[in-house]
Amino acid sequence: MLFEHIAELEKTYIEIGERINDPDIIANQEKWQSLIKEYNEIEPIVQKYDQYKNAVNTIKEAEELLNENDDEDFKALLKDELAENKNKIEVIEEELKILLLPKDDNDNKNVIIEIRAGTGGDEAAIFAGDIFRMYVRYAENRMWKTEVMSANESDLGGFKEIIFMVSGKGAYSRFKFESGVHRVQRIPSTESGGRIHTSTATVAVLPEADNVDVNIDMNDVRIDVFRASGNGGQCVNTTDSAVRVTHIPTGIVVSCQDEKSQFKNKDKALKVLYARLYKLEREKHDSAISEQRRSQVGKGDRSEKIRTYNFHQGRVTDHRAGITLYKIDAVINGDLDDIIDTLTAKEQAERLKYV
Repeated sequence: MLFEHIAELEKTYIEIGERINDPDIIANQEKWQSLIKEYNEIEPIVQKYDQYKNAVNTIKEAEELLNENDDEDFKALLKDELAENKNKIEVIEEELKILLLPKDDNDNKNVIIEIRAGTGGDEAAIFAGDIFRMYVRYAENRMWKTEVMSANESDLGGFKEIIFMVSGKGAYSRFKFESGVHRVQRIPSTESGGRIHTSTATVAVLPEADNVDVNIDMNDVRIDVFRASGNGGQCVNTTDSAVRVTHIPTGIVVSCQDEKSQFKNKDKALKVLYARLYKLEREKHDSAISEQRRSQVGKGDRSEKIRTYNFHQGRVTDHRAGITLYKIDAVINGDLDDIIDTLTAKEQAERLKYV
């Protein structure tokens, strides 16, 4: 059944490959883009299926030669080749099952990340800043763009809250596992007695949405402008450039004051609002949860952690993946792939149970 489905996909792939070179199709850019997207989605499956067929053909040829040959040394080589390709087929079959899993429509979207200081006072705000810089470095390693949407800095250099966007293909697919409470255990710079403190920061991850994903009646939106406060420069602090957007039906409020332009602040605030409402609607549909941030990060208590960063022991433990890495400096500098890859594999394994 699995390979019958893949064989049909292969036919579709070949047909689309012919159609995307048709001048009439190319002239219709909307249709052409749609076909290119479908072609690119099927291509990894077809390529993996080619590897499978090559392995099967190699096994058949080796078995035929094995039956026809009396040279024991040659037969030993053939048996090794048979065993290698049979193992290869098992691996490819599992990889094909993963490739055929239904895709999350959001995986290739840009992502909006909200980080807030949890328990721990000033140290929690400093830690929130550390997490922000960790994500920025991870994005830079993948050549993704980051843009701060809104920030509320603390007096000691961290953030009480920061909201930013990461733009790049597949950004949501990588960052979606970061939602939850992150816990840090270390001696704060403000601690004179050398005692280890435990603090938290909460992370919420939202796929970027637009008016195609969620429809907002602007009559339900109140937009207020006010004078920005805090850091931002003379122009920002002396003009009514800050914007507060309130979605009246849900009570969601988004403020933005980072830009000198009122229009840019409004645009950023609306992007965050769209993302929050989109996430809210998805969660209502999937699990009847109405408070989307609470479902991701709980209350920010120390016990509700998804990951612990222990600086004293030099380790990072992800409690969902069940792994501990003794390279905290690398992780805090954006080396997150080991953790994210493990979480991705675990999610795929869970989904395969129902295939």
